[in-house]
Amino acid sequence: MKNKEAKTNAIRLLEQKKLNFKVHDYSQSDIISGPDVAAYLNENPDRVFKTLVTVGKSNDHYVFLVPVNRELDLKKAAQAVDEKNISMVKSKELLPLTGYIHGGCSPIGMKKFFTTIIDASAKDFDEIIFSAGKIGFQIEMSLEDLKKIIPFRFDEITI
Repeated sequence: MKNKEAKTNAIRLLEQKKLNFKVHDYSQSDIISGPDVAAYLNENPDRVFKTLVTVGKSNDHYVFLVPVNRELDLKKAAQAVDEKNISMVKSKELLPLTGYIHGGCSPIGMKKFFTTIIDASAKDFDEIIFSAGKIGFQIEMSLEDLKKIIPFRFDEITI
């Protein structure tokens, strides 16, 4: 990865840990939606994940990774983290909380680590694709290597 501008916290951390990953750059396009990103990258949308940050009734925050063509089931997500209910973090709260903006939020390299749940469907793939921490960039890596940088668990969390 030679492009200095494309280096995000997530990419720097992966390089420091010497983990295997690939960066997909679609920054020259004006694509933002997850399904459009998957189509642009010519990837199965079931393998491309969006990073969603939520807050529980307890005020604890949680990160959920779900395929771009599915929706987070808030009820199932709340059950997965033992909360009465959870809601999405408001866009304006995302940057101060995570260091990332809406549409460019990576589960790697947030200001603080939050409990992370990945939809169980990810187990169907050797590698998944998710935000590199900046709009226009995605990281592709194995779940095995992802586990070496952030702890996570799987659960059925989509509608």
